[in-house]
Amino acid sequence: MSEVSGALRAVFEEAEAEGFVHVREIDGDGEVSFGADDPVVLASVFKLPILLEYGRQAAAGTLEPTERLSVTSADKDGGIGTSGCLDDVSLTLRDLAHFMMTMSDNAATDVLLRRVGLDNVHATLRELGLKRTWLVGGCAELLGSVVTELGLSGLDDEERLATVGEEQIRSLAVRDPERTTSGTPREITTLLGLIWRDEAGPAAACAEARRIMGNQIWPHRLSSAFGDEVKISGKTGTLWGIRNEAGVLEYPDGKRYAAAVFLRTRSFGLRLPRADAAIGRAARVAIDHLRA
Repeated sequence: MSEVSGALRAVFEEAEAEGFVHVREIDGDGEVSFGADDPVVLASVFKLPILLEYGRQAAAGTLEPTERLSVTSADKDGGIGTSGCLDDVSLTLRDLAHFMMTMSDNAATDVLLRRVGLDNVHATLRELGLKRTWLVGGCAELLGSVVTELGLSGLDDEERLATVGEEQIRSLAVRDPERTTSGTPREITTLLGLIWRDEAGPAAACAEARRIMGNQIWPHRLSSAFGDEVKISGKTGTLWGIRNEAGVLEYPDGKRYAAAVFLRTRSFGLRLPRADAAIGRAARVAIDHLRA
């Protein structure tokens, strides 16, 4: 393990980032830990337990996947998917889940979370033994705290944002796992393992979570270090100085690995290709060790 830790440390140093990693065999006991029990900011990785809760309620018959809800201007932050639509959008619950996970649509996330209930998400996490994973709310709560702390008129307040210094960004609550939605790498891989073994709820709920996660469109983090022969189902997370991805990698020989890599970068830039690639490289280092 000292050799693996050294290799991971080198990956993160090259990317100018602090890294936290947990990789485990889904069907075995092998694992690689590197700060795996340290608290980390989940960013959009928090959408994973929302997806599971949606699937569990659908399997239990307490909601219908084809129920339709509207995403309105009150839900939108001008970002990806329905968040950036100029008009109201009506979607089924299963399509809200699809947009939430595949492209990290914040508006779809908040509409779906209101429907399944934050308390229910927390109850499911506790039922599964995940005591250190906690959501302060949806995307509106996370980004709203940024608006308040920085004194913005909104997330599109470019004039005010241009005057914000690094120290102000560094001190934001959304960057502090003690004050925002957080968890640990080990708990996230535990959740993924439960989903992939049909142990996180009814088999239908787990299958639905796997199906949707398999359609994520971002290829620049975990996927950057693996060829097409490895199936990858994941969820990214991004904030200022925070870059994450958690997912499952399935090899042609049937071996399956849950990986969670969380970075705190020195730079607050939007485009950090070395940091993105480091997430894939770290997962590859850990999985190659387990496979050896």
